[in-house]
Amino acid sequence: MHVLPAGTPPALDLRGICKAFDGKPALDDAHFSLAWGEVHALVGENGAGKSTLMNVATGVYAADHGSQIVDGSELSPRSPQEATDAGIGMVHQHFRLVDRFSVAENVLLTLGGRVRSLRAAADLIAAKAREVGLDVDPFRQVSTLSIAERQRVEILKVLLLGARIIILDEPTAVLTEEESSALLVFTRRLADADHAVVLITHKLKEVAAHTDRITVMRHGKTVLAGAPMAEVSEAEVGRLIVGEAVVAAARPQSRPGEERLVVRGLGFDGQKRGGAVELTLRAGEVLGLAGVGGNGQEQLVACLAGTLAASAGSFTLSGVDVTRATPSRRRDLGLRVIPASRFATGLVRQMSIAENLAMTNVRTGHFGGRWFLDRRRMKAAALAAIERFDIRGAGPNRRTELLSGGNAQKVLLARELDDGLKVLIAHSPSRGLDVKASEFVRDAIRAAVEAGAACLLISEDLQEVMGLSHRVAVMNGGVIAGNRPIADVTPEWIGALLTGHA
Repeated sequence: MHVLPAGTPPALDLRGICKAFDGKPALDDAHFSLAWGEVHALVGENGAGKSTLMNVATGVYAADHGSQIVDGSELSPRSPQEATDAGIGMVHQHFRLVDRFSVAENVLLTLGGRVRSLRAAADLIAAKAREVGLDVDPFRQVSTLSIAERQRVEILKVLLLGARIIILDEPTAVLTEEESSALLVFTRRLADADHAVVLITHKLKEVAAHTDRITVMRHGKTVLAGAPMAEVSEAEVGRLIVGEAVVAAARPQSRPGEERLVVRGLGFDGQKRGGAVELTLRAGEVLGLAGVGGNGQEQLVACLAGTLAASAGSFTLSGVDVTRATPSRRRDLGLRVIPASRFATGLVRQMSIAENLAMTNVRTGHFGGRWFLDRRRMKAAALAAIERFDIRGAGPNRRTELLSGGNAQKVLLARELDDGLKVLIAHSPSRGLDVKASEFVRDAIRAAVEAGAACLLISEDLQEVMGLSHRVAVMNGGVIAGNRPIADVTPEWIGALLTGHA
């Protein structure tokens, strides 16, 4: 960080920012100060409020309370355009590019009336790319670009819009080590050229050498504000990210039994170089898999469920090798899955509750033969499930899309927690649910495990993991970074593994 003249105002100063959605606080008296010429790390686990705070800074959200000062002038942008006009640009984690268009066509869309021809847009891209040291071909179609190349295009877009304050949201989450290193070196060049850069990240180990100061957020609050990176220990940052509280045990009252799921050397795209997943899960046990989203959890679930072919390794269910088995075969052996997105891969919105409950048993003949469905039996089974799982305000013929999130999750639970359950993979089972619905889901998982099922609980909610699990593992970069019995789990240990320090 180069020395600025005395009295230079901060590039960005957010004070006392509060923001709630549907009455639930997302930001609570949050504050953040960014200096010109620095690279500033903004860290915290998923849901800590990092992206929300920066979305307030860029006018995506309007703060309920608080103030924002940009280069010495008070400004609370009420739209992204106002933030852009003030020199603030954000590169989001999910890129906003039209795949079928070229780089120049995408930039032409972004710049609007400022550029009148494709040739002029291409010239601007080429000139800016040379100026800042990014390799970008204006005439390449976006669909042919790598992730790193698309990110460069997004950075060029905000620079061409005049941004001097650059916010990068999880910029290294999907990059290789080499690409990440190149990007972080680039951010230092930007800062040295009198820009100010914010890195929203959870990979502290990766960015520590390239950042000047660090701010830590937890549960919508700022718990460490702008500390010099050199003065903060890795252990302290890990503790601040996770917090001190350890949930009182509410895990299943059961003891581990026979091996139900054994995973050996499982490989898939997105893992650290040479990485693989190793884990063992026993009957009557919950293994909680903690981790920040985007670290291979989705791929792991897909590999185990049979919707994604593993690139290496093997795994067994109750001693049977199912590495190349169909999803139906895995289900016959007792595998059940609660996916992270209940409607994307779990339920069919347009189908009724009865149809959603029956769909996994149609092929078994339980509800009739190949050419005929016994609707009466389907209705009776649905009525029983509705009563057992307290699916409120719903009848068997009601479309699932009309249910609340909690009731839709109960439909999924009713189908998956059946008599054939041996191994349950539950990915973020209480995500998006209110307190009462969340506790219902956890109670159902406890009951299933106490009845002899094994559960792999994958969640970004550390309270959920700590409360339900007999053992806790942490996933980082597509691999299991550590694994301990619950009695040996500490916030410092989890925080260190989440940020890549252990």
